[in-house]
Amino acid sequence: MKQYSIAKSRRLRSTPYTSRIEKQGVTAYTVYNHMLLPAAFGSIEDSYEHLKKDVQVWDVAAERQVEIQGKDSAKLVQLMTCRDLSKSKIGRCYYCPIIDVSGNLVNDPVILKLAEDKWWISIADSDVIFFAKGLASGYKFDVKIIEPVVDIIAVQGPKSFDLMEKVFGKIIKELKFFGFSYFDFEGVKHLIARSGWSKQGGFEVYVQDTQSGQRLYDHLFEIGKEFNVKPGCPNLIERIESGLLSYGNDFDNNDNPFECGFDQYVSLDNEINFLGKENLKKVKLNGIKKKLMGIKFEAKEVSLSGSLDLKDENNNIIGELRSACYSPHFEKVIGIAMIKKPYWEVSLSVKAEINGNICTGNVCDLPFI
Repeated sequence: MKQYSIAKSRRLRSTPYTSRIEKQGVTAYTVYNHMLLPAAFGSIEDSYEHLKKDVQVWDVAAERQVEIQGKDSAKLVQLMTCRDLSKSKIGRCYYCPIIDVSGNLVNDPVILKLAEDKWWISIADSDVIFFAKGLASGYKFDVKIIEPVVDIIAVQGPKSFDLMEKVFGKIIKELKFFGFSYFDFEGVKHLIARSGWSKQGGFEVYVQDTQSGQRLYDHLFEIGKEFNVKPGCPNLIERIESGLLSYGNDFDNNDNPFECGFDQYVSLDNEINFLGKENLKKVKLNGIKKKLMGIKFEAKEVSLSGSLDLKDENNNIIGELRSACYSPHFEKVIGIAMIKKPYWEVSLSVKAEINGNICTGNVCDLPFI
């Protein structure tokens, strides 16, 4: 198979940890928020097994922040998301689908409430900063919007808790899921959240002091040998098995939150004001016409660079497969698909052409595990 490389430029930014991960053997990158995001360190299957039993340190600086600060910051943040943030608390993270005026998804970030008048929107792969600035200008909100210098290090895996305790003390284990606080490393305070893009447990360090962050990155490997620490990155197999959805892959601006299973984050029955609210009320009243579901195929491998048509037994196109991988846990190919109504019934038989072969499978619920 012919190998290609990514041509680096000022438009495609490296991270403070790029030189380190290249010495550590990164074998593939993807592009995320106009930055390099590591996509593999050798075998994805080996990394998957390691992530599930040990601990990895990830360079996820591509998970950029949109900082919104000022008198009207809470109004703007609420306008952008369909989740009710009226009772949000400082020191907490909130998963918040961002919606446009039509009710479709713009992004699905985690929002951190730093103060009553200061928020970080930790974004998936789309240009939320321009969306926020446009709204602020149109509504004449008194806010300041910037992309702060924040380069995240994620520490993920079941042994992440012991490794982080060795650096920051026992108090780090008291941090509740989706909570954050400030912890000292060599005299520098770092915002650390108990979060991350895996279901194996762990933390994200929101590094603002670059040199301190680089020292912390190195230190995690120096003292983590007893925990079998290795470099890693978001793992395709683990995230699909866990039903962790990816903006731009599993859903995009053509999909609404009800179609993607985000019902619990859509607040329609109160007085909060957000974009697309009236359109989402209509969607809820009339019902959705497509839905994200899982698919299990009787196949041993898959290579997916775009979406694949899914068909029923009569060759009618009933949806599209958007993400897929071979799952060692299920010993078959699993995937996330957008299925048309009324074909999303669990156990419905489907077929698709995978790697030149017609494979059969069944619709199932998400998450797989």
